[in-house]
Amino acid sequence: MTNYGTIPTPSSPTSPNLEFISRAKLRIKEGLTTRRPWNVMFNLHSVSLPHGFSDAVSRIRTNLSFFQVNYAIVVLLVIFLSLLWHPISMIVFVALMAAWLFLYFLRDQPFVIFGRTVTDRVVLGVMAVVTVGLLLLTGAIANILVALLVGAVVVVVHAALRRTDDLFLDEEAAALTSTAS
Repeated sequence: MTNYGTIPTPSSPTSPNLEFISRAKLRIKEGLTTRRPWNVMFNLHSVSLPHGFSDAVSRIRTNLSFFQVNYAIVVLLVIFLSLLWHPISMIVFVALMAAWLFLYFLRDQPFVIFGRTVTDRVVLGVMAVVTVGLLLLTGAIANILVALLVGAVVVVVHAALRRTDDLFLDEEAAALTSTAS
């Protein structure tokens, strides 16, 4: 009996791991699809001073909802750059990011330990405590807090200076922006 043209499928015990990896890649791609092009974000023709405080707040709200994934990438890059002089902290930071990805963000099934289902709220709390504890042990907590502050200032300044008249929000984001006002 011949099986010409058939593609063999793996039946080894590692196939659930491969399935998890492919699901994780799919969820990461879905999360990054909301990222806007960088040339739209850094368009020099769209930079101007706001006309007042209310205009600045309106710009910040609109830009935060439009560029939220880009801003998250910028803040993570600032944190990463601040940890270049603390290699142990960087290793801990990367390990914590991997733990957060696998235990909280990329999970699509309930987390079960010893036959008991753990809620997302418990996972979030435990991961937050572990993250703060490990970062305190590395001695780079001041570095990370300063990096978060710098990242937040960069994001707010960009959001206030970037005009919003050439942005096209989808209906869902526009509804969120209008209800927040």
